[in-house]
Amino acid sequence: MTQIAERVGIHKSTVHRLLATLQEKHFVERDKSTGAYRLGINMLQMAYLTLEHNDLRHIVAPYLRQLSEQHRETVNLSILDGADVIYLDVVESPQRVKLAAATGQRLPAFCTASGKALLAFLPIEVVQQVLARGMPRYTQNTLESVDSFLEDLNQTRERGFSLSLQEYEEGINAIAVPILDHNNQPIASVAIAGPSYRLTQEKMLEIGPKIMATVKEISTEVEIATNSS
Repeated sequence: MTQIAERVGIHKSTVHRLLATLQEKHFVERDKSTGAYRLGINMLQMAYLTLEHNDLRHIVAPYLRQLSEQHRETVNLSILDGADVIYLDVVESPQRVKLAAATGQRLPAFCTASGKALLAFLPIEVVQQVLARGMPRYTQNTLESVDSFLEDLNQTRERGFSLSLQEYEEGINAIAVPILDHNNQPIASVAIAGPSYRLTQEKMLEIGPKIMATVKEISTEVEIATNSS
């Protein structure tokens, strides 16, 4: 603990409190005989997941660039984390007016195209757990009832892609397609987002099948990489 305090320049009492919290959450472990700290199981799991997701990012990256060049809007790769989606990678639109997004950004799953694309192909129990966290109203278009949300997921499954029509942010629309594994389970989603005046509902319905075709190529490549590892 003394070495950590000296290295990071924080008072020992503060370091002790932080380490106690990390130990409680299993991010660090303490050797009872020496008193020394080491990385815990949760930190090791996070490191493994990061490496796993980096492989996914490497596979998907050229497809994201391709979609951005084709449709000239911001494209992202996302995963589900609890009730949120996290951007693993983002390719910004080449246009001057564009969606501001960044890798690592976290957004609520229930009112984003990325989140709905993933939830539509997950068990109802998972969907209920996400909705149990609450459905706050971000805009006048945010889906507020469970029934309307479940109907939206049904439509997503039927057409193969989800739509978000200014549900999280005014003036922003998005379309997303899930990357499915060989068991038809979603592992991530690819979304295109942009200003609603440019990325209209009609345009999203038009480009939806094109994005699905690209994501199908991604799914095939991911499966090949998984089987060879």
